Amino acid sequence: MFDAKKETKKIVEFIRDYYQKNNLGGAVLGISGGKDSAVVVALLVEALGKENVLGLTLPCHSKQKDKDGAQLIADYYGFQLLNIDLTPVYDSFKDQIKLLGDYTEEELKNSDINIKPRLRMSSVYYMAALMTALTGKTYLVAGTSNKCELFVGYFTKGGDSVHDIAPIADLTVDEVIAIGEELNVPKEVLYRTPDDGLSNQSDEDKLGVTYKQIASYMAGEELPEDVKQRIEKLHKNNLHKFNIPTYRKEVE
Repeated sequence: MFDAKKETKKIVEFIRDYYQKNNLGGAVLGISGGKDSAVVVALLVEALGKENVLGLTLPCHSKQKDKDGAQLIADYYGFQLLNIDLTPVYDSFKDQIKLLGDYTEEELKNSDINIKPRLRMSSVYYMAALMTALTGKTYLVAGTSNKCELFVGYFTKGGDSVHDIAPIADLTVDEVIAIGEELNVPKEVLYRTPDDGLSNQSDEDKLGVTYKQIASYMAGEELPEDVKQRIEKLHKNNLHKFNIPTYRKEVE
């Protein structure tokens, strides 16, 4: 049985211990207006203090509800929230791509979706370096992926896969929500239907399975055969995201 109170305390201690042992100062993360980033920022505020946490909204042809959700979380927990609009950067990049060839929207779709989290991650690391310079304390980038997403590879390589500390990477979606309830994350954010804010589809629509089914699979529970096969296919097809094959010279 998952004990949210106990796990919340342990995660907060994990963050504090890591920061103390490594003489670190603060954290920067993107705030999407969804539950994962909300829970992570709540944990960071509890562990480090709101004055040592910087949240970023990084719209890129994004929906207003994403920014509204992020502001709600910032107002509730009291950390600083900055907005960096990446739409002009994205549009400028797309203008350059148009000069390279006449591509169809379908051909560009996957590239367009994935460049956005990569632009966002560059921005988060830029601000972490800037905060380090301004405060004299080392700021890390916090990751917001959960265990279900990671198992099926639902993240962008070089985008949201890049971070310095991962507070919820070993928690299923239901466990993240339980931690969020323990930390009083506003319900309109905690229970919002998860989506990537990029493709106009929910996460589960894109995946073809539910997060609950993914958690059940990882726990070894019985599932319909087609669901099992879908989860296994997602997992196997995305294993390349976790490892970089590296040639090693033979020692003579």
